[in-house]
Amino acid sequence: MPNPMVNPVILLSPVEDGYVAYDPVQDNLHQLNPMAAFLTELCDGSRSVDQVCEVAGPLLADGQTGEIPRWVEEGIKAGLLVWEGSPSATRQELSAAELQTLAKRLGALGNIQTGYLCARKVVEMEPENWDAWYKLGEIAQCLGKRDEARIAYQKYFDANQDDGEIEHLLIALRDDAPPSRASDRAILQIYKSFAETYEKRMVDDLKYAGPQRIEDALKTVIGEKKDMKVLDLGCGSGLSGMMIRPRAASLTGVDLSPEMLERAGTRGIYDRLEQGEITQWLDSHDETFDLIMSCDCLIYFGDLGPITQAAARRLVPGGVFVLSMERGEKYPFFLTDTGRYTHHPDHVREVAKAAGLTVMYLNEAFLRWEYTDEVMGLYAVLRKGT
Repeated sequence: MPNPMVNPVILLSPVEDGYVAYDPVQDNLHQLNPMAAFLTELCDGSRSVDQVCEVAGPLLADGQTGEIPRWVEEGIKAGLLVWEGSPSATRQELSAAELQTLAKRLGALGNIQTGYLCARKVVEMEPENWDAWYKLGEIAQCLGKRDEARIAYQKYFDANQDDGEIEHLLIALRDDAPPSRASDRAILQIYKSFAETYEKRMVDDLKYAGPQRIEDALKTVIGEKKDMKVLDLGCGSGLSGMMIRPRAASLTGVDLSPEMLERAGTRGIYDRLEQGEITQWLDSHDETFDLIMSCDCLIYFGDLGPITQAAARRLVPGGVFVLSMERGEKYPFFLTDTGRYTHHPDHVREVAKAAGLTVMYLNEAFLRWEYTDEVMGLYAVLRKGT
């Protein structure tokens, strides 16, 4: 009898409780417990079934060695194993291009683990395929394979050093000291590619609640006050602007991304839209506002001191600055592997005090989903003295 061996098309990956094995030709995923994973390693074509039993049998309970030949037969039927020398043992593997396409499709369908197996195989086959290294980094990061994501992104970045987004992610993945904020080029790149699908992704897929939570926070401080001069910092596509427009006598939106501003302009809710980095914009304008809002923009800022002080200078006496962040446990702020900053409530209190603002409201509530986890937001309303 020929020796059993793993089907040549099978892509294997160790996981916490064994292996996953994916057949990209048949689109079959096999989940292997630790013993099945060990038997799969033994079935490398160099051992007969009897020899596999001899090696693995002592690890099984008495009387269970006879289950090994049955497991091999089941593996053959399932396509996980083949007999050495059989026609299926030389089955044609998918090309790197086919696997790369499959990895993208699987990732889009949410089959992250199987997409990862395909992406990893691509870089083994084509180690100078930089787009494949990027995809592997993206999928590995989704799976929490932090070191592998860092290695993959670094391979890609070494050949694409103009990529500001990956440059920013690598700061977090290398545990380098974080900058005070993400670079302009990182933000411009993120939203150049994200703008087209931003609202579907945020509202439909991630159940983004930031604008409504901002409105809820305002109601606790200023009630139903209207006819205000309002500034929307990091206005994006205008989701927060739609929520705040009923309060505004005039509404100005500022954002760094021209693609997001273009989408905001189609809503017809802003009296003025301007492109610029928001701290610089505040520092270069003398006009004042009754209400300044920043909804889900400060996730790209670490130290909130400069933006809070700049906003305070542009508020009329009694005016308010309402802002949202991602809530973090690490003081004062922390750059996560997603490239976004989280903020501790004590940091918000400190920067408000330094800017001469009073914390009127500071609370945490649901912001959005991230995969299967809730992301908690931190919402603040800061008032300038009269």
